[in-house]
Amino acid sequence: MAIVAGADFGTLSVRVTLLDSEHGRIGTAAAEYPLHRKREDPDYATQSHFDQMEALVKATKDVLAQTGIAGDQVIALALDTTGSSVIMVDEHLQPLDEYYLWCDHRAHREAQQITITAHEMGLEAIEWCGGVYSHEWGWAKLLHWLRHSTEEKRAKFATALEHCDMVAATLTGVTSPASLKRSVCAMGHKWMWNPRWGGLPPEDFLVAVDPLLRGVREKISGEYLTSDHIYGGLAQAWAEKMGLKAGIPIPVGAFDAHWDALGAGCKPGDVVNVVGTSTCIIATSEETKLVPGVCGVVPGSVDPTLTGIEAGLSAVGDIFEAIARRAGVKVKDLAASLGEYKAGQTGLLRLSWDNGDRTVLVNPELGGITLGWNLIHTAQDELYAAIEGTAFHTRIVLERMAEYGVPVERVINAGGIPQNNVVLNQIYADVLNKPVLVPNGVPTSLGSGIVALTVAGVFPSIAAAQEKLCLPFQMYLPQPTAVATYEQLYQLYRKVYFALGSKEAAGVPLGEILPELRRIAKEARTKPPTL
Repeated sequence: MAIVAGADFGTLSVRVTLLDSEHGRIGTAAAEYPLHRKREDPDYATQSHFDQMEALVKATKDVLAQTGIAGDQVIALALDTTGSSVIMVDEHLQPLDEYYLWCDHRAHREAQQITITAHEMGLEAIEWCGGVYSHEWGWAKLLHWLRHSTEEKRAKFATALEHCDMVAATLTGVTSPASLKRSVCAMGHKWMWNPRWGGLPPEDFLVAVDPLLRGVREKISGEYLTSDHIYGGLAQAWAEKMGLKAGIPIPVGAFDAHWDALGAGCKPGDVVNVVGTSTCIIATSEETKLVPGVCGVVPGSVDPTLTGIEAGLSAVGDIFEAIARRAGVKVKDLAASLGEYKAGQTGLLRLSWDNGDRTVLVNPELGGITLGWNLIHTAQDELYAAIEGTAFHTRIVLERMAEYGVPVERVINAGGIPQNNVVLNQIYADVLNKPVLVPNGVPTSLGSGIVALTVAGVFPSIAAAQEKLCLPFQMYLPQPTAVATYEQLYQLYRKVYFALGSKEAAGVPLGEILPELRRIAKEARTKPPTL
């Protein structure tokens, strides 16, 4: 039996899990850190590297204490993080500012310029990230920082790091940009890196976007590696703080959703919806095919032996929280009676654009829309419609992936929300008209443990570790009556989604939407409950 630690850095907390090679999860502990926002700027979202590292230490010590496992029994530590969360550092890898967190959307102007310039110059890389460069990604955030930071900070700028690479460098004692390793997962999906064109986009393209990027390409240096490579050994100072043994291997990191997908059992033919504050939609394939509008197609990004495909929704749990907050109640309380609702009964059509659109429109300038309000609708009605809306949006994404050759044979709902929301899982099964599998337990940080066991040599491959350690599934089957209702609603949703989601959209008649919502709602009220 071998014991490893897997760390998962989420938006608001880090979770550390201990696993053994025979029985899987031994124990889990989490520690929170603050997210910094500004009411006057809803696009602003930052986080402190030091807060995160303190939380990692606390969670590690807590899980060791809870389980009674001695720190010197842990033979490897793997970590995944949010992405694209970007930090600018000096020549000693000390932060010049806080992370631009994944949900920081200040760089939308920069992303638009990158997209336009890439198409004007025929840059191949833009096609590999879905044809549109996102405001959530690395180059856009770095350029925004360069444009808005002080001259003093710009003079100290040595490099920019993705969250997973910054944490790995810190834990292994790397203090120089020359010694950095970089995650293929992070850099391939968010920085247009690919060996096909020599790594990062060329200097002439970056300078064409903005002369402030002159020379920056050389600064984003390092060894680019998949997660079957070792980043380094745990430094003595951090080993002492965390209660672990110095020198244990830390593999090159990756994004939380990608390894959550591994922990949920993702294999070729599967699509994993990692549903939390937002949704990341992850798939793997033995073939490499480009898909317009997705967040990147990157060989080796999820499983080093396969091609990873990422898409997603910019807000899901955040939307549910916002609805409850405006109503002055907790989401749990607002959702308590949703099982009594029937498909389409609210008469509301809710588009999940409250934080923009990540896939397939890649448009940060959109806002949440709810059609069909009347004078007796409640916050609970809106919450139910919002769950339906996120399911419709997910179907838009899965249909785009399937259209371009990414098989969707199994749908797995992972992340923090599905394990606690029967209604959401059933709605997704009915909207997608496919069985939805949900891990019977929490897979968060299980993926990082699987990677740790693999790089430690305990298992010969990630697939072998998954076979041994992944959780069994609970299955939600489509219900024919709800499927028929949702098929009607989806056609309305799809029409509104593309008509209002792009400035270039062709005009379409929308006069049928509201009468159809009323008709569908009236019919739904005569049918038996969905659950």
